[in-house]
Parts: sequence; C-alpha cells; structure tokens
Amino acid sequence: MTRASAAWSAAQYLKFEDERTRPARELLAQVPLEAARLVVDLGCGPATSTALLAERFPAARVVGVDSDADMLAAARKRLPKAEFVAADIATWTPEPGTDLLYGNAVFQWVPDHLATLARLFDALPTGGVLAVQMPDNLGEPAQTLMRDAARAGPWRDALEPATRSRDALHTVGEYYDRLIGAAARVDIWHVHYQHKMADAAAIVEWFKGSSLRPFLDPLDGPTRAAFLEEYESRLARAYPKRADGSVLLRFPRLFVVAVRR
Repeated sequence: MTRASAAWSAAQYLKFEDERTRPARELLAQVPLEAARLVVDLGCGPATSTALLAERFPAARVVGVDSDADMLAAARKRLPKAEFVAADIATWTPEPGTDLLYGNAVFQWVPDHLATLARLFDALPTGGVLAVQMPDNLGEPAQTLMRDAARAGPWRDALEPATRSRDALHTVGEYYDRLIGAAARVDIWHVHYQHKMADAAAIVEWFKGSSLRPFLDPLDGPTRAAFLEEYESRLARAYPKRADGSVLLRFPRLFVVAVRR
C-alpha cells in the first residue's frame, strides 16, 4: 500500500481478512459499471480487493498498484493473472481508457489525498468511476488510546512523529465540492461497523496490520512489548466485554463513488 515509510506485513494484515474485505465488497457493490476494459486497484495490498475486482469484471484487464514489496509479493502469489505495479499513488497516473479507479482503505495514508483524488478523477474518461473507502476512525478509542499510550512512557520521544502521522479525513462537503465539478454523480456515505473481537488483545492484533505500524517500527523488542502492554491495558478498560465475553470494535468508514462527466 502507499503509506508511510515503514514496512508492512501482508501476513499480519490478512489475520482479519474477512473483516477487512467486507467494506471492500460493499464499496464494489455500489460501482455503477456493468462491464469494464481496465480496472485499477490503488493500494492493492495483498490483492484481497483485487480479487474482488477480477471476479466482478472477468473480461477486464486488472491492475494492482502498491508501493510495498511484501504486499506486492503476496498479491502476485494470490492473483498471478493480474498485473501488479510498484508505484506511489500520490504521483502515479492512470492509463487512458481506465474505467475504474478503486481504492480500499489507502487514501488516508496519502498526503494531501483530496488533491490526489481530484487529479486521478480528472484523468478518467467520460463514464469512468472513482470508488474509494477510507477509515474515519481517528476519534475512536482504539486510535486515541494508541496516541495516549505513545505519550505515556519512556518511548514518548521516539513515537512523537507517529502521534501526528495521520490527519483526520476531510468533511463530506469538501470531498463533494472537490469532485462535483467534473462529475455526473457523486455519492458519499458513512458505515459504522461493529467488529466482534475476542478481547483487547485481538484489537491490538488488528491494528498491528495497519495503524500501529508507525508506532512499532521505531521501538526495539522490549520497548515495543512494553508499549503494546500499555496500549492493551487501556483498550481493556475502554472496550468492555459483552454478554458472550467478546468485545465490539466500532469502526466508522467513509465511502465515495464518483462518475466522470
């Protein structure tokens, strides 16, 4: 995926494949294309979403774009008939005739992603579709407690950059205004998922595959373990056990589908 400089683990990301794929499926279900010639999965990761695109558009040329070598290796192994390209989507440009640009949980990592979305959308032909989904969860306890834990121990200085590594998403109106000038249609909506997790430790495992990476990479083994222990203890207080002993991880996501005029 196109992200910060830290390495990403496909194996860790895939521990919650079913949960991570659900919003990808729901985004794809809203893409108003019956057929396509060329579809591109931006920030394809280990090709879970790329496989959905290949299934939906069996006659299309399917291309996955990612900047991480481990993710691309996993993607090529999973979907050998698709094309995979190493590139940074902040500067990458689609080929002429691209019918769908699809980005599942990637643009939140792209600096000035609103400008990048507008640039990519402008490059589509008439009838081309931009479909993206982004986590909108920086205000959720799992995220705020991550930053609180980073400021609470001897690792504070090392993790100071990570505490400010992501900005909140723009408002719905800002996405609409930036895209509507070149669009025949712009649909924007939120979904608040409630992921059933075994316990606070499972929430830690979930975020090891995404938001925790910038917090873990600067730390050595013992310090990393101490930070994760601090984070998990905070999560256990914030996410009470339900009647069956599980905990529910609330996870808001923003969806945008725009059709080029």
